[in-house]
Amino acid sequence: MTDIAPDELAERLRAEGDDPLVLDVRHQEDFEDWHVPTSVNVDVYEELVDDPETAKEPLADLPDDDPIVTVCAEGVVSRTATEVLEDLGYDALTLTDGMSGWSRVHEHAVVSADLDGELVQVARPGKGCLSHVLVSDGDAAVFDPSHYLDVYEELLDAHDADLVGVFDSHAHADHVSGGRDLADRHDVPYFLHPKDALAIDATPIEDGQTIAVGGVEIEVVHTPGHSEGSVTFDLDGQALLTGDTLFHDSVGRVELGVEAGIENSDVESNAATLYESLQRLLDRPDDALVLPAHDPGSPRPPVTARLGDLPEQNADLRRDREAFVETLAADVPDHPPNFERVKRTNVGQESVPDEELRDLELGPNRCAAE
Repeated sequence: MTDIAPDELAERLRAEGDDPLVLDVRHQEDFEDWHVPTSVNVDVYEELVDDPETAKEPLADLPDDDPIVTVCAEGVVSRTATEVLEDLGYDALTLTDGMSGWSRVHEHAVVSADLDGELVQVARPGKGCLSHVLVSDGDAAVFDPSHYLDVYEELLDAHDADLVGVFDSHAHADHVSGGRDLADRHDVPYFLHPKDALAIDATPIEDGQTIAVGGVEIEVVHTPGHSEGSVTFDLDGQALLTGDTLFHDSVGRVELGVEAGIENSDVESNAATLYESLQRLLDRPDDALVLPAHDPGSPRPPVTARLGDLPEQNADLRRDREAFVETLAADVPDHPPNFERVKRTNVGQESVPDEELRDLELGPNRCAAE
């Protein structure tokens, strides 16, 4: 019996004409919540656990022209599914570590932007997370990194660049930031707005501040609302790294910091603040690229959009202030998994052992308001 590594599956899904059938055997509600793109769900989880023989009938009608990759949460029950499929004559593989392994996959691509340097977008499709690496004149900056630091080290090595700063747009609620640790590795500043750096050692940034990385000027635009310390990084007027303030189809949620107990505010006030932040961003040039820190799907980089195109596709940007506040305050989706602990970790109020990090952030991204 053979496993397939998450990175190998991601590569095969990207390649044309080499798509395996990805079979998710979890319960339907778990599949609907979060799954590998293009995968299909046959809910035989209980059968596989209780009596694998009873899973043969619902699995017997699967197409047999391509290999099948079985998926569950951790790669344990799916291994049983692979054995059942092999008994039925299928060519089957097990995704190593299941959805937990899938959440660790990172992909990257260059963003086409008129900058004095190169901007690379790093996507984490299993979490919907986006981070960015700017390289200019041999210097580099990393924005919103995950805690899988080797991904960024490899990019720095590939560009033969020296890291000069690490930036977080805010204290994230869906994943543990690697920003502080990456900065410590290289003995460089870790930039985070003081409103979010409640108990973590960070170099403070403020609205209107500019920081040079090689030949690129980074302007800090304070855009609170999703969190009190949320900022947007404006790269020479060409690209806006909007964090969780502005997505392409939605905007950031406004209740997570309140419900995590780290903001002395309320949802309505945060929504009104976010509205004003968005108006500031909409005053920027229409042709600026909007590069958020998350995408609600399973993003394949580069994920980009022009600022001037967003009002047509983003209903939140077409609402007046009253309707905007009312909508965000009333429409509260499910929370990201373990968001209270993740949020407290990223502001420095809690320390999570390395062995717990993977399970802590396991699950879908839910930082958008809709």
